[in-house]
Amino acid sequence: MSSFWVVGMALLLDHFLGEPKRFHPLIGFGHYAGQIEARLNSSADSEQKKLLLGILATVLVVLPFFLLAQLLKEVQTSIVVFIFEAVILYFAIGMRSLNQHAKDIYQALQQNDLPSAKQRVSLIVSRDTESMETSDISRATIESILENGSDAVYAPIFWYLLAGIPGVIVYRAINTLDAMWGYKTERFKSFGFAAARIDDILNYIPARLTALSYALMGHWQEAIFCWKNQAQQWHGINPGAVMAAGSGALDLKIGGGDFYHGHFKQRPILGRGEIPQPSHIDAALDLLKRVIGLWLGVLAIIYLPIV
Repeated sequence: MSSFWVVGMALLLDHFLGEPKRFHPLIGFGHYAGQIEARLNSSADSEQKKLLLGILATVLVVLPFFLLAQLLKEVQTSIVVFIFEAVILYFAIGMRSLNQHAKDIYQALQQNDLPSAKQRVSLIVSRDTESMETSDISRATIESILENGSDAVYAPIFWYLLAGIPGVIVYRAINTLDAMWGYKTERFKSFGFAAARIDDILNYIPARLTALSYALMGHWQEAIFCWKNQAQQWHGINPGAVMAAGSGALDLKIGGGDFYHGHFKQRPILGRGEIPQPSHIDAALDLLKRVIGLWLGVLAIIYLPIV
């Protein structure tokens, strides 16, 4: 029963407070991880050593926080445990931040302020934005909403329900390491391998639950068709399921070519519907909210007593 209230309280904290502007735990975690990486990665003189040191770095970064969470589980005072768990889960969820970034982009597009829209979308995507038009910005925003809905909203909730706060902390730590180290560059292709693969494993079930939820809360037949026929074409086993089902649920066409760091990268087309426009950003955010409602409804059925 308490799990439902912890999830509800965490979502309320996120809704009213958003991400802390100062002293966010993930910022401190990022600095700590960066120091470990700088020290270990620079000492490796072969790809094999980088791989092994990357595994060691992943353990060194994640293990202390996992052990701390296990110790705090021993606290027996129920109200203290409830507050602690709700606050930790709140730190792991980024619903309001995602919503605000998307709303800022939508507002700029509504005002025909393309330079501001490009600047704002550059905060949530890694692709080049200078040559983007309105439809490109809308598409990039919607892709970010769909993928981050899984990574930053539903997956933390899933891991809390499955493994409690230790599960949330391990998931968020690994997901952050993947964002920092999971690049196929000369520096990180071996060192970040462990973090990237563990992130794939931890996201496997949440990504598919998210894809199913998108389908249930959107255009079911289109979502299932796109998930079944297009997901495997996308890079990454988990984003493919999420993005394909999400594009079908919204009846939109996403993906395609974009510039990354000055180089054009052709990506598969997902979905079979319309070309994204600014109004579809709101539709994507509404889909996320409907899925939150679905998950809370299911949790209420599972955890709340029948009167």
